[in-house]
Amino acid sequence: MKLGFIGLGVMGAPMAAHLVAAGHDVSGYDVTPAAGERLAAAGGRAATGVADAVAGADVVITMLPNHPQVEAVVLAPDGVLDHAEPGTLLIDMSTIRPETSIAVAEAARDRKIRVLDAPVSGGQAGAEQASLSIMVGGPEEDFEAAKPVFGTLGKTIVHVGPHGAGQVVKAANQLVVGGIYGLVAEAIVLLEASGVDAATGLDVLAGGLAGSRILELKRKSMVEREFAPGFRIDLHHKDMGIALAAARQAEVALPLTGLVAQLVAAGRAMGYGSLDHSALLKVVEQLSGRVPAEV
Repeated sequence: MKLGFIGLGVMGAPMAAHLVAAGHDVSGYDVTPAAGERLAAAGGRAATGVADAVAGADVVITMLPNHPQVEAVVLAPDGVLDHAEPGTLLIDMSTIRPETSIAVAEAARDRKIRVLDAPVSGGQAGAEQASLSIMVGGPEEDFEAAKPVFGTLGKTIVHVGPHGAGQVVKAANQLVVGGIYGLVAEAIVLLEASGVDAATGLDVLAGGLAGSRILELKRKSMVEREFAPGFRIDLHHKDMGIALAAARQAEVALPLTGLVAQLVAAGRAMGYGSLDHSALLKVVEQLSGRVPAEV
């Protein structure tokens, strides 16, 4: 299959490399030339621009930071829709606002281009290990056509509804993930302030009803204050905004999500935006007066 891949960052680069390894003909483009060079070294082709990446592609994948980038790459003049051939399947795997995904699908329909919104969960590790969870919105027949691509990139692959539904499920995922990180952070601060070994305490929690995937994977690194980014606080801040915007659109109250969003925003304000979202622990510590303020 001939694929165009636009966005070769922390997530997109390993995803594109997996598609090359699976035998697909992948042309990738990124605004950072070195990213294209790395794809070429992995056996793909470094495209010179969006038009070059899209030319002749059966499937075009976009993996971009936010909705302004998706709009610029897909909808703007000289973007994907201007260059993709009728019948091309566009899979946007970015995490963006549901209404943007719907707008892309509507614009593409006029060009006879098929669209799926397919945001992912699993972070950098999931991208590198091809173990992503992929939540897909769009027509069932297009989902079926995309399964060979999704199967190369992830392990949990679910068609969740029409255009935009994938983004709503991703928003729900991110509010839950943020909430769990915040609560694990509070548990660590409470345990340590009370003279209890945090590692031992979290082992107990992980084996009971409080157990979660985050406790399974992250409790050791959180206790040891290792916050190398798998998914940055900056990006989670963006995602919490998407969740709150979706709540307004649906006219529902998400009070805990609002609290978590403020905790994430505080992390950015404290200078932790480039750290992993597990660094919410640093925010809770600072709020509790457990560590000196950092600049």
